[in-house]
Amino acid sequence: MRLMPVDAKLAFRLEVYAALDSTSTTLKQRAEAGEAEGLAIQAQRQSAGRGRQGRGWESPLGNLYLSVLLRPGVPLREAPQWSFVAAVALAETLLPLLPETVQPSLKWPNDVLLRGVKLAGILVETGITADHALDWICVGIGANVTNKPKLPDRATSCLAEYSPNPPTPQALAAALLHNLGHWHEARLAQGFAPIRDAWLRHGPAMGAAVSVKRDGALIEGNFAGLSPEGALKLAKGRQIQLILDGEII
Repeated sequence: MRLMPVDAKLAFRLEVYAALDSTSTTLKQRAEAGEAEGLAIQAQRQSAGRGRQGRGWESPLGNLYLSVLLRPGVPLREAPQWSFVAAVALAETLLPLLPETVQPSLKWPNDVLLRGVKLAGILVETGITADHALDWICVGIGANVTNKPKLPDRATSCLAEYSPNPPTPQALAAALLHNLGHWHEARLAQGFAPIRDAWLRHGPAMGAAVSVKRDGALIEGNFAGLSPEGALKLAKGRQIQLILDGEII
């Protein structure tokens, strides 16, 4: 399959390792040591990959494990928006690899799905300066290319199920970095609005039933879009509730 990167000004420096405990752990150590923006670390395997809320991330050979260092110089409260930046970049990287009948969809706040089943996850972590300002962002991306790990609580998918000739993880990483650079620069130049619009093109249908798990409680309603900052808008009757954190189940 042919990968279709877009033009981007930020030149990433991709380092590829046979095995690491975690690409994000390694990248954060480099960030704390003063590494410049644009470092990308990829591993063929991980022994201690991590997802959201402390979950482990199974990392067999053949899938994508990539972490990227950014220093956008924005207020700390805006750092979670880079989860949406990465999700849009990944969805648009996958588009030319898939048949028209199988398009990637986005699940708030950080998952990429194929036919409703999880293909990829994104974990955004931050470094903070002594005066409580944002220092750096680590964007960790895990995507199933040729293997779909078995999870106890959810089904998984992989690109090879729908793409007869999927790219290697390194080729996928290269194309993804081009797209990530494009959307990163769009966010810096134009704010969150174009990212929000792009995410919504791949997101749930307006009015779709949604259940959100937050602090052990289940909140149910209908999808009503994203706020200008990226919060989930959940319609409950005539009221709109903003969900800042949680997990759609």
